[in-house]
Formats: sequence, structure tokens, C-alpha cells
Amino acid sequence: MGLVWRKTLSILHPLRPADPSIHAENANLSGPFLFVLSFRLIQVLAGKLHFGVALEWVAVASVFLYFVSSKLSAGRHGDVDLYRCLSLVGYGMLPMVIFFAVSLFLPRGGRLIFGVAVGFVLWSTKVCTRLLASGAADEHRGLIAYACCLVYKIFSLLVAF
Repeated sequence: MGLVWRKTLSILHPLRPADPSIHAENANLSGPFLFVLSFRLIQVLAGKLHFGVALEWVAVASVFLYFVSSKLSAGRHGDVDLYRCLSLVGYGMLPMVIFFAVSLFLPRGGRLIFGVAVGFVLWSTKVCTRLLASGAADEHRGLIAYACCLVYKIFSLLVAF
């Protein structure tokens, strides 16, 4: 549980970059699974009862980001396996879980929730890009960031509507 706590704390500060060395030493799914479960709990509190959507989107997002990162870092030292990619996408969900909790108190469909969503999507994108692109070349970081941004926009749309 100490490793999960250290990984979570490395992500929680939005202005400080996440430390890839903590996440590189041991990929696990216990932290991401807790984040997805808390996402589902918050969605139930909001009155949305579609349980399978969160796990399915995390799985699809992980496969998508694994494909993108493996094609961009082919033959380099920074190759990411699918298990680690699933772990990194899950830990990148932490800012989105915070957004889900904040969105319970915001009016639906207004400009305010979309503005807050943009901030949390950028935070999640920054975290996931920093962790996923640690072995990629500098010119590929933008492409990985774009793919991460698309993934977390999907999750923010699940909340906004």
C-alpha cells in the first residue's frame, strides 16, 4: 500500500511534474482500480448507473495509448508494455476522479463545468504524458500528449453529460 500511496502523492500536485522513476519501478493495478471504483461511486452518487462504461473505456484507452507509444518509441529503450500502460492510464485518472467529485456541486451543461473540465483534462494529460513518454524522443511527446488528451476528454464528457 505504501507504493500506491507514493505514486498517488506524486500525481496530486498539479504544478509539480509527476516523477516517472516512482512509476517505472513497479507497475501495479491496485491504485488505478481504486480510482476507477471511486469514479463509479461518484457516478452512482450523481444518479448515473452505467457501471461497465468506466472499466471498458480505461481498457480501450490503455490499448490505444499502448499502440501509440509503442509505434512512436519502436526499438528504443522506452518501450512500454500493456500492463504498465494500463497502470499509467489509471494513475492519470486521479485528476479526473477529483473532477468527478467537484462536478457533483457544479450545474450540468453550463460553461463553468466545461471550464473546470478543461483544467482537469490538461492536468491528467500532463501527468499521463510525463509518465508515458519518459522513454520517447522529444519530438514525439506532443503526439503522445495529444492521444492522452483525447482519452481524458472522453472521461470528462462522461461527467459533463
